[in-house]
Amino acid sequence: MSIPVLFISMMLFFVLFFGIGFLLNMILRKTWIMAILYPLICIAIIDKVSTFDYISNPSEAFASLTEHATSLGQADMIILTTGLVGAILSGIIIKTLRQKGYQMF
Repeated sequence: MSIPVLFISMMLFFVLFFGIGFLLNMILRKTWIMAILYPLICIAIIDKVSTFDYISNPSEAFASLTEHATSLGQADMIILTTGLVGAILSGIIIKTLRQKGYQMF
């Protein structure tokens, strides 16, 4: 993956999860909702298994998830980490805004 593509992907994931997290925090009034949901979204991005398989055949599904997670490239890990930073930063911003007196919805 080239450096410009990596940089653009990082910015897209950061803005995407910051924006979604900010809106969810504002509407649901749960400060860390996106930071909690982010690992589930990462699992959905990484795995090649149906979500139903985690209930019907958990040992095989989690083994497949572990295999796919360990085979991620460095660029993929950087991009996913940037999305996590965006989700956490949205919680920090919302919390700061609420402490300063701004009430969203």
